[in-house]
Amino acid sequence: MITTTHPRRIIVAISGASGAVYGLRLLQLLREMSGVETHLTVSDSGWLNLQHEAGLDRAAVATLAHRLHDVRDVGAAIASGSFQSHAMVIAPCSMRTLAAVAHGLADNLIPRAADVMLKERRRLVLMARETPLNLAHLRNMVSVTEMGAIVFPPVPAFYQRPQTVAEIVDHTVARVIDLLDLPNLPQTLAPRWDGLDTAGGD
Repeated sequence: MITTTHPRRIIVAISGASGAVYGLRLLQLLREMSGVETHLTVSDSGWLNLQHEAGLDRAAVATLAHRLHDVRDVGAAIASGSFQSHAMVIAPCSMRTLAAVAHGLADNLIPRAADVMLKERRRLVLMARETPLNLAHLRNMVSVTEMGAIVFPPVPAFYQRPQTVAEIVDHTVARVIDLLDLPNLPQTLAPRWDGLDTAGGD
């Protein structure tokens, strides 16, 4: 009997929407988890945002992932369903990328890898970043949801009373990781809601 143990491979894609910090923080947290292997791909606009919003160049970002794939390399491992990936997160997900996924337009590695996740019935999370939304955006969100993806706009959770932007980012990314069926994060990142204490009041 042949048995093999593979790490849980998580694909992280950073598109050109604002919010590159979500992809960066996700990579940092996943790297701290044992048994997780990260595969990163970044769009051209994503690289611009990483430089503008986070002040990081390609070399610095590449160190956060186990493997970096060029967005134009449609022959990369993550472009094939035979590559045993566990889940994929597009963080952030631009409306252009959302539209490509919704319509099966695999013109670069990000929508192609997402297409693989959908056809193989694997977990795909899209951190859609845009506001306000027009009808095309909403219809594309409905389409990808019907295909099996999870649309996860990075909306702050103020019930935890965050004190810093970093706390808002951490809680949002921790909730995304919850969706990936990975070992639980420390409760300090995403404290579990136990309900309001309404004792003694109306």
